[in-house]
Amino acid sequence: MINTYLMNDVKSRSDSSGVESPSDRLSARTSTYTRRENRLASLSKTEDDSASKDYKKLYEDALTENEKLKSRLQDSKQELTKIRSQLDRVTQKQDRISERSTVFESEKREKEALEKTVSDMEEELKTFPALARLQALRRGNARLLQENKAMLHSLARLTQTASLPETDDL
Repeated sequence: MINTYLMNDVKSRSDSSGVESPSDRLSARTSTYTRRENRLASLSKTEDDSASKDYKKLYEDALTENEKLKSRLQDSKQELTKIRSQLDRVTQKQDRISERSTVFESEKREKEALEKTVSDMEEELKTFPALARLQALRRGNARLLQENKAMLHSLARLTQTASLPETDDL
């Protein structure tokens, strides 16, 4: 009689086709456990008293063991969920950090390129011959302006002295 139940249990497991989700497998296991418990309960009632006590004790032991295992399974699932959420947070944090470092590196390279371009342009301006001529012309212009001021000052004195009446000896 027990063999018949076990054969039916194995047959029902092998009849399922396709891929099952974890929740489907869990509900299938739960229903399998429930059927097994029902079969064990009906078997224990049909046995005689001495044999039924032993089976009853084994059944109760199996039930308590199943409850402990179910409890541990739930704890493991909760811990797994918690660890996955932590992993997601750490992964997101690392992604943000890598994005920042990438942006920082590109900005740093761009800044270095601009600084190099500016220094190259300054060097080019220093060696540019027209710039040297321009600076010489500016120096010459400044010297000529000073001379012009000095001449104007001298002219102003001369005109002032020419406009004064000369005193003759009387």
